[in-house]
Amino acid sequence: MEVQHKLRSGTDPSTMRCCAVPRFYFHLLNDVDAPDEEGKELPDLAAARLHAIQNLRFTAAETIKEQGKLVPGHRIHIEDASGNLLDSVSVAEAVKIEDD
Repeated sequence: MEVQHKLRSGTDPSTMRCCAVPRFYFHLLNDVDAPDEEGKELPDLAAARLHAIQNLRFTAAETIKEQGKLVPGHRIHIEDASGNLLDSVSVAEAVKIEDD
């Protein structure tokens, strides 16, 4: 079965590119380690770091609600599809604690 692609007028097929979006894995390391088996496709490491920060903030809030504690050393390791550690973000980096 032949697939035909329709291009809008003025579209130059020679300039069209297909780029693979990298998949990042976010392994939570806290009281119980939780490896990420699925990963998430994101445009780059900066977006992956932001994703990790948002998840740490959520996890920290849940831990405070359920256990009444905050552990600054809990972290998320960000790995690529080959298992290479690209970055690591701790609760201490993701949450700002202020004195009023």
